[in-house]
Amino acid sequence: MAKLVEVAAAVIERPDGSFLLAQRPAGKVYAGWWEFPGGKIEAGEPAEHALARELREELGIEVRRAYPWVTRVHVYEHATVMLHFFRVVEWAGEPQSREKQAFAWQRLDAPIAEPMLPANAPVLVSLALPLEYAITDAQALGVEPQLARVEARMKDGLRLVQVRDKGHWERSRIIYVVTRMASQYGAKVLVNGGPAADGVHFSAEQLMTLRARPKGGPNCTLMAASCHTVQELGHAMAIGLDFAVLGPVKATSSHPGAALLGWDGFRRIAEGASIPVYAIGGLRPVDLDEARRAGAHGVAMISGAWE
Repeated sequence: MAKLVEVAAAVIERPDGSFLLAQRPAGKVYAGWWEFPGGKIEAGEPAEHALARELREELGIEVRRAYPWVTRVHVYEHATVMLHFFRVVEWAGEPQSREKQAFAWQRLDAPIAEPMLPANAPVLVSLALPLEYAITDAQALGVEPQLARVEARMKDGLRLVQVRDKGHWERSRIIYVVTRMASQYGAKVLVNGGPAADGVHFSAEQLMTLRARPKGGPNCTLMAASCHTVQELGHAMAIGLDFAVLGPVKATSSHPGAALLGWDGFRRIAEGASIPVYAIGGLRPVDLDEARRAGAHGVAMISGAWE
């Protein structure tokens, strides 16, 4: 059996959305291939400590703020590698080539350096997901106010929306109008339970009936689910969904009386997830930093998205 090597990997991000890739130098396995910077975690060493050490040694920068993100496992010929990814958003110093490796700032909307290490390439898909996932609530707001707020938020940069509104008699029109808006502003729309737009969002109950990732249509590229337990999140990962929503973290009017996870509970369940996990439940935009420190990709909000 191939040995297990644990690695701390950094998605070093500038405010303009660009991120750093490094090329493996000559003499190393997969020399010439591109990857996210980082390095091996020593025995007993916390992953965040390894991250700071490796970036200091490899690039000459000091990490100031980094959020735990996804964990990916890949089996190579020489070893099984577990990569603990962090999103590094604040650092001191300018990256330098201390190990004679080439590096380049990349953008998702431009061609990416090739070849990418197999374990790193799927991370680009997750990286494309925005930090906010807004969920409609026309029942509470009214259809016209809800649609007006969706358009206003999309104009302001909102790029991921779930049309929920289960049982609403105007649901079909809401889906139609929101998807038309999304095509205008470059946003993505998932529909709770279907029918598919850019994707489908499954309830926890629907999730646990799935034996494999459903086949979407030609334009249906995203599959996500709501989760409340480690078993549900594990199932979402096992069938290859693109992301999950985990909660409720705080008390919420949409699920009155539900057992609350709190940030500690969220962290325990989301830690080590291989797919991005959004925190949900009574959250507001001001909760984003705390959510990311707990390992969330971002925040999913119902009422908080439209205030």
